[in-house]
Amino acid sequence: MIVRRGIAVSPGVAIGPALILGVEDFRIPRQFVKKDAVETEVARFQAALATTCEEIAENERLAAQQLGAQYAAIFNAHLQMIRDPNLVEEIQGLIRDKHHSSEAASSKILRRYAKVFQNLGNEYFAERAADIFDIEKRLLRHLLGKKREAIADLTEPVLVLAANLTPSETAGLNREFVRGFATETGGHTSHTAILAGALEIPAIVGVGPFLSDINGGETIIIDGNSGEIVIAPDEPTLARYRNSEKEFKSHAAKLESLHTLDAVTADGVRIQLFGNIEFPEEVAHCLERGADGVGLYRTEFLYLGRETEPDEEAQFEAYSRVISSMQERPVVIRTLDLGADKLPGASTRSGMESHNPMLGLRSIRVSLQNLPLFKTQLRAILRASVHGNVRIMFPLVSSLMELRQAKMIVSDVVEDLEEAGIPYARKVPIGMMVEVPSAALLAEEFAREVDFFSIGTNDLIQYTLAVDRGDPAVAKLYSSGDPALLRLIAHVIDAARKYDIPVSVCGQMSSDPKFTALLLGMGLRALSVTPHAIPEIKQAIRALKIPQAEEIAARASTLEVSRDIENYLRGELKKTCPELVH
Repeated sequence: MIVRRGIAVSPGVAIGPALILGVEDFRIPRQFVKKDAVETEVARFQAALATTCEEIAENERLAAQQLGAQYAAIFNAHLQMIRDPNLVEEIQGLIRDKHHSSEAASSKILRRYAKVFQNLGNEYFAERAADIFDIEKRLLRHLLGKKREAIADLTEPVLVLAANLTPSETAGLNREFVRGFATETGGHTSHTAILAGALEIPAIVGVGPFLSDINGGETIIIDGNSGEIVIAPDEPTLARYRNSEKEFKSHAAKLESLHTLDAVTADGVRIQLFGNIEFPEEVAHCLERGADGVGLYRTEFLYLGRETEPDEEAQFEAYSRVISSMQERPVVIRTLDLGADKLPGASTRSGMESHNPMLGLRSIRVSLQNLPLFKTQLRAILRASVHGNVRIMFPLVSSLMELRQAKMIVSDVVEDLEEAGIPYARKVPIGMMVEVPSAALLAEEFAREVDFFSIGTNDLIQYTLAVDRGDPAVAKLYSSGDPALLRLIAHVIDAARKYDIPVSVCGQMSSDPKFTALLLGMGLRALSVTPHAIPEIKQAIRALKIPQAEEIAARASTLEVSRDIENYLRGELKKTCPELVH
């Protein structure tokens, strides 16, 4: 038995035979053509290009129909790439001027573009190179008349393993037979990872070289919760996972009964349980599972996969849909939380390059350096606020100066709306994410100037422990139970209590039921979690009494190693909700 670890991008567990997809390296039979065959070659390229565009457009239509418009946008971006006049002209130029064959010219130009993305030293752009390789494979397949091993004609359940899966291949997976997948490459920001979550099949990426360890048809386990792939599991391991599968199905049915119940502790303390969403369509998931509102509405989806920044009307429409759907439940809208390099048209701007994007120009810093962009978003949010209960939240605030500047911009936008006679809700609460150590340490000073806090544990862990959460090489160092993190959270909660402002946790930590007792025991009375985690967290809350949670938090604060803290919390959860211990 071999156990390998990667990056979990879609939860769940799948057990079954392995289907290994080989690396698709097309052999180009000829590099050059005769001079008198050039125009014929150009026509052949144009025909293959037209067929490729039709195929991508069909994928876009299917993705929109089955997954939603936000996922279809991935293929729209592919269409924009392949139809780019400069790219097409470069390929045709190589054919006409250098007498390259269509295959050689296409591969040379597309791989040159992909290499540029890979060498930018940025995870987001490196993942975009995968999109270009996807386009290259499509085009070469139509030029050469070759097809990759078909996974659309499966007749029995399999777990797909590959060096990489392109976005189109991922979107084309048949959920009836493909029960999960794992890839050697990939990261959190890849389109493949995004689509895996939409398909709701267990998935792991970034495992590293592992295909040589597996034989086709061999039994494997993909654990999308822990990020582990188990190759040739022994009988005890197989029995344990199969038993877990049965328990999970039984537990899922039990959780259905909690959807209409409030998140109330066993001794009657009401806990606010909100949902984290990225797309307007996810509001339905929150409401179905009994969320008290939206504690984190990420707005980045409006900016990604576009050539230009979204205008005010597009943003107003998206925000209004969510706010209206929540029917007066609170909706916390986080302003843009992207690096400058990910903004539409960023490649055309000077000064956007960053040697370390996580420590560079991103989030609130981008907004404050691009006031037209910031004001457009704030206008859209404030205009949409008339439809319900809205709160504005700034990401990655690290100094009082940043917060004050951001609040001044809000005041400027309010004045503009007043002068124009445009309706908006008065006194929209303004809060901030606490996700860098400086903000946590200055929590008292910030608490005097905001209406609420939301602790973003994902980045707070990353910046506190100096660990890249997307890097498998250091994944074991990334821990929500680290004593340093818990002290920072406690400090923020104390500051919020002192100045009587609400505080919640919206990072992945709040979606893990083993931390529920700890967070409640530390004084939190609001949690914002991923929609699929709402029933489990609600169950964990309803099984607890506050004095019990306080005892657990007190005990955890005496432990010095994150591993000991997490083991202790897991043990306590096993006492109250054993079915939630994975």
